[in-house]
Amino acid sequence: MKVGISANALKHSGGLERYAMDLVQGLAARRLRPAFFARKFDPSLAEYALVEPHRINVSLLPGKWRDGWFSRRLTTLRRRAGVDVLIGCNRVDTSEIAICGGTHRGFLRATGRPARGSDRRQIELESRQYARSRVIVAHSALMREELLELYGVDDAKIRVLCPPVDGTRFSPVDDAARAALRRQYGFGEHETVLLFPSSSHERKGLPLIQSVVDAIDAPVVVAVAGRAPERTSERVRYIGYVKDLENVYRAADYTILASKYEPFGLVGIESVMCGTPVIFSSNIGCCDAIADDAKYVFRPDDAADLRRVLDAALAARGQRIAGLAGIAGITGSRLHPAIRYDISVTAHVDALLGLAADILSSR
Repeated sequence: MKVGISANALKHSGGLERYAMDLVQGLAARRLRPAFFARKFDPSLAEYALVEPHRINVSLLPGKWRDGWFSRRLTTLRRRAGVDVLIGCNRVDTSEIAICGGTHRGFLRATGRPARGSDRRQIELESRQYARSRVIVAHSALMREELLELYGVDDAKIRVLCPPVDGTRFSPVDDAARAALRRQYGFGEHETVLLFPSSSHERKGLPLIQSVVDAIDAPVVVAVAGRAPERTSERVRYIGYVKDLENVYRAADYTILASKYEPFGLVGIESVMCGTPVIFSSNIGCCDAIADDAKYVFRPDDAADLRRVLDAALAARGQRIAGLAGIAGITGSRLHPAIRYDISVTAHVDALLGLAADILSSR
């Protein structure tokens, strides 16, 4: 069986590009070399040697036409590459397995933004992808609900498979190592540190979080990792763009998000795996995948409810999550007591290969 993967890029990035790289690693562990279709490739990556690269150049086109051109070119190139089953990690209308890590209609509804012409073109392509695919893999129960409600997808076509996480990278450390990390990032022992990992602060709720934290009479610090906030203060501290985010998870007391739209929120799973509980609004997709004793959940855009859970979290400060360190995340099963699914790349890729085999056998 020749497997293909379509994504915007093969490079270090967030979202579905990162997910596509996990798939490459998982397929390589199964001795499979997928055809990989993308706009950009980073040849310096180890994953580049594990794929059969097919670049679709869209750089000369206006931005609003790039998705459509990519999808049309892919139809020809996948046929030439002899792909039997294509896993679509971006908007393409020829994938047998469509990966849903977010929907455009859901994003517009959650953010209250009116649809423009470019949005309508994205939605049309997205809708064709869901209609023509044989299976849609939703990365959360929230995405399943959006597919049913906003796109009219048949429920029998949807499989909920939460995205994998590298268990070799995200794991707890002992108290001495954690104390050293807190000193490294300038966190005081008397401070309660709320890690806010973000490159889109408005969408992820920094204004709400800041307004509530400013009113708390306790040494609470919001540590912003990623893009610099417009302003910092005694309570909002910018720690820069952090490549080794796992160490900041370990150093912080909690990870916090108040997102307007968060289809899954992999940072929640990563944080819990490092032993750090999360404080999340209930509309974040990964909340269902995290055990109750590892999360504090508040109603979206509700300052009073956020204050309630922050008060509870401050009272419980210092309680870490018991983790399972030292178990390979890509070569075998990884079951964590605070996570409600197997986060290993192996388990996820095996599930996708099972779907692919079913698709081939039904032709």
